[in-house]
Amino acid sequence: MQATCPQCNNKLLIDDTKIPDRPFSVKCPKCQNMIKLAGRTPGAAGAAPEPAPAAPGAAPATEEMRAQMMAQVRREIGSGAAAGTASRALVALPDRNLAGALALVLTRLGMGADTLDVEEGARLLEQGAYDVVVTVRSGAQAGRESLYQRINRLSGDGRRRIFMILVGDEFKSGDGTQAFAVLADLVLHSRDVPTADAWIRGTLGERTHLYQAFLDAKRRHEAAAL
Repeated sequence: MQATCPQCNNKLLIDDTKIPDRPFSVKCPKCQNMIKLAGRTPGAAGAAPEPAPAAPGAAPATEEMRAQMMAQVRREIGSGAAAGTASRALVALPDRNLAGALALVLTRLGMGADTLDVEEGARLLEQGAYDVVVTVRSGAQAGRESLYQRINRLSGDGRRRIFMILVGDEFKSGDGTQAFAVLADLVLHSRDVPTADAWIRGTLGERTHLYQAFLDAKRRHEAAAL
């Protein structure tokens, strides 16, 4: 079964064998909103019986759902890259409300936006899954680097292909000097996130124009090497 969160439009995949006959609710892992679902229609042809209680020590249903969602994200990333579709964006912000708001903004701009934890997001990022990243300067845990630090450790070519947006109350939205100082492409104040469409569209367009000559030369070089 597929379900869509009415609050943040996040898509959930639910194992059909775990759907009860009665109405039930699940929590959206992105925005924590409770989603009410009708359940399986009683007496429907081919309906599977309600599953037995989970065995002791089994993973909670929320963890199973998260694993299914991550598998779906990877499939969508792979198919999108193969088809040459629009950019994908990684949103990794500690504030869930801000993350959801920015994901909506990026979706309005035609991107596929995923809100993931730092470890999973960084792994997919290093595999080349994302063109746009939204994060904060801090957020490092004990003994671990923040996503911001991991991005800045990438090779020059790897870092160049990523459009990085930093969010924080210390920034003035769209300030180029601040963005340059923190090695970002764009900075946004937290309060401006829900209406950041114009800043992101404009800055991304400028960056694309700036790097177009470089990208064209790189493509010619790669084509000649084949």
